Amino acid sequence: MTKKEQMFLLASGAVLLTLSGVAPYDRGTWLLEIAPILIAVPVLLATAKRFPLTALAYRLIFFHALILMLGGHYTYARVPLGFWIQDLFDLSRNHYDRLGHLAQGFVPAIIARELLLRTSPLVPGKWLFFLVTCACLAISACYEFIEWWAALLGGAAATDFLGTQGDPWDTQWDMFLAFIGALTAQMILGRRHDRELRAFEHPAEEISQKECI
Repeated sequence: MTKKEQMFLLASGAVLLTLSGVAPYDRGTWLLEIAPILIAVPVLLATAKRFPLTALAYRLIFFHALILMLGGHYTYARVPLGFWIQDLFDLSRNHYDRLGHLAQGFVPAIIARELLLRTSPLVPGKWLFFLVTCACLAISACYEFIEWWAALLGGAAATDFLGTQGDPWDTQWDMFLAFIGALTAQMILGRRHDRELRAFEHPAEEISQKECI
C-alpha cells in the first residue's frame, strides 16, 4: 500500500466518522458503536512504522469502520439500507446488524491470520485455519459480553445498542454469522493474503519478478 492510499483512507475515515457523529439517532449508542474505531486507529497509527499491516488488512479495517459508523449513526435496527433489503425480500426485521456481525468475523480473520503468520511458527494450513476461526469466535463472544454488560448497566436505554429487535436467538445468530465470516474470509482471501505477505516481507524479490515479467 502506498503512503498516498494510507493517507486517503485515514483522512476519508476521519471525515466520515465526523459526519456519522452529526445528529445521530442516539449519542450514547453512537459512542458505543464507534468505540472500536477509537481504540483501533490509535493502535494502528502507533504501530504503523514498526509493524505495518498488508494493504488487504488496512482496506478491510476501513470497510469494517464504515459499517460501524453507519450503524452508530442510525442504530443498527434503523439503518435505511437494512429497511430497503427488508422490503425487497419481505423480511421480518432490519438485518443490517447481521452484516455487522458477519464483518465481525470476516475482517478479524485476516488480521488474526496476519498476526499469527508474522509472529508465530505457524504456516498456512489446517492449524492456522482452525486457530484463526477460534480467535474470531472468541472476539465475537467477548463482544456479546460487552452487550450483556451494557444491558445490565443501561437497562432499557441499551436496547438500541443491543439491536435484538425482539429476536430471542439474536446472540446465537451474531456468533454464528461471525463464524461464517471467519470461514469465508479465509477461504476466499487466504491465497491473496499469502501473496501480499510474501510481497510485503520480501519486496526486493517481488520487484525482480515483476521486472522479469
